[in-house]
Amino acid sequence: MITEAYQVLGTPAAGGILIIADHASNRVPDGVDLGIDPELLNRHIAIDLGVAAVAERMVAETSKQGEIAAWLANVSRLVCDFNRDLDAPGLLPEVSDGHEIPGNTLCAQGRSARLEQFFHAYHDDLEAQLKAAEPALILSLHSFTPALATCDKPRPWHVGVLYNEDERAARIAIPLLQAEGLVVGDQLPYSGKVLNATMNRHAEAHGRPYLGIEIRQDLIGDAAGQTVWAERMARICREVAAALG
Repeated sequence: MITEAYQVLGTPAAGGILIIADHASNRVPDGVDLGIDPELLNRHIAIDLGVAAVAERMVAETSKQGEIAAWLANVSRLVCDFNRDLDAPGLLPEVSDGHEIPGNTLCAQGRSARLEQFFHAYHDDLEAQLKAAEPALILSLHSFTPALATCDKPRPWHVGVLYNEDERAARIAIPLLQAEGLVVGDQLPYSGKVLNATMNRHAEAHGRPYLGIEIRQDLIGDAAGQTVWAERMARICREVAAALG
């Protein structure tokens, strides 16, 4: 299933695992002019690189069981950042990692129309889906760049685990990831207490268990890495869901 705002891979099932990837696409729909060099759409400011491929492999590997499905954004985060609150400055970002996005300097009417077409459609339909088939675990899947243009601090983690108030799944997943020989960031490269909008809205507000994951982009930049991480995350999500009961 594909809409302007999102696409669904597999069939979400009650008691299964649902991947939610707010930044899975770099698509800019017809009628939206961001006013930027198109090359920027291939950078981390526009998309969580590698995430869609990992999600697709996770769903494909479990297609016979119908155990894992995915809800993926179908527009770039520069068009509308689904992992933001409605009053957040970065919802329709005017600057991202030092790059100006002039097409997002919108009048009130233009802003309202953009949000109605994408943000509200994405979140309203996602909530309806979650109510229709409550998952055993939500995997909030993101990726992070090894370096930011606007910051010189190193980002050595292979994977980050993020959460806000509900850290049930995080506490189970962190040692499992560490046992894989990974450098794991607990609330790194940033804190889920600062940025956790989609999970605050759809998971924490309803008591739904979730696991917030950030994979370093260079580790899932090709098919081999994507396959490794798809198998790893599918396996760990199963273990987390089982432990949560």
